[in-house]
Amino acid sequence: MLSDKTGAPGQDTSLLAKPKPKTQRPPMYKVLLLNDDYTPMEFVVHILERFFGLNHAQAFDIMLTVHKRGLAVVGVFSFEVAETKVAQVMDFARRHQHPLQCTMEKE
Repeated sequence: MLSDKTGAPGQDTSLLAKPKPKTQRPPMYKVLLLNDDYTPMEFVVHILERFFGLNHAQAFDIMLTVHKRGLAVVGVFSFEVAETKVAQVMDFARRHQHPLQCTMEKE
């Protein structure tokens, strides 16, 4: 004989359907490149190809957007991925003595 937590015979409440908790998608973060007057355009194209997997035409278009508008979104990622991309770009730019700025913001 089955019993519930109170010991009443014949009722098994452990099999009742529990409401499924609603899961939320994790927040996403935009990675942005900022324009400066010193970093060569070719270097920005290289960064976009190397760290964001863009082909040359895509990278060139985004580089022009950064140049003309002052900044551009280069991708949208989870927090950890966005943080890693920003760190990689900033480190690579510094090692090549360029003042390129890369940031992230919540979407």
